[in-house]
Amino acid sequence: MTRQVPLVPTLLVILAAVLMVRLGLWQLDRRHEKQALLARYEANQTRPLVSFAALWPVRPDDLFRRVGVTCLDATGWRVEAGRSATGVSGWRHITGCRTGAEGPGIMVDLGVSASTAVPRWPGGRVTGRLTWAPDGLPLVARWFAAPPAPTPMIVSDTAAAGLLPSAQPDPGGIANNHLAYAVQWFIFAGLAVGIYGLALYRRSFSARNQGPGAGS
Repeated sequence: MTRQVPLVPTLLVILAAVLMVRLGLWQLDRRHEKQALLARYEANQTRPLVSFAALWPVRPDDLFRRVGVTCLDATGWRVEAGRSATGVSGWRHITGCRTGAEGPGIMVDLGVSASTAVPRWPGGRVTGRLTWAPDGLPLVARWFAAPPAPTPMIVSDTAAAGLLPSAQPDPGGIANNHLAYAVQWFIFAGLAVGIYGLALYRRSFSARNQGPGAGS
């Protein structure tokens, strides 16, 4: 007698569907976590100015707070594509700052210009919003290498001479797509079960038509 429901393929489909449902539930959990994190970021924007050293080591919950630090001197410059606070596209000028006894070093975004030339900036007091510095990894490298540990950065309220102030980091630009990802996993699970059920139906229908007495 032919088995109506093949055991191994059926188990594989069930396991795959259960895994996809589990991934969907995990995405729903991540959605709630992201919502809570974004709420903390929104609250951070209204909190008072704090010394960078008081937040060290920086946690993700600390981002978007206004912080202040004294930069004793610039320890190196880099440029990244960016926009000014007024929406002008250009090059963001980012430097490493030595903070001495005040705390650990930090990166500072000192503004945007149309040129990649290093600005003249002697250091001094910097205030602005806290974020992570761009890691500078090429896209291809991201596929094969683990991302480096994030580096804290202050986007300065005031620009260095000859630069425009950079746009301040905004938590409103952080997407929370976990609900869409969850729905996708649930749809995939439903499709897997539905397609497999259809295949079983067609298999059973074909077996009945080819059985004894078919066509007599």
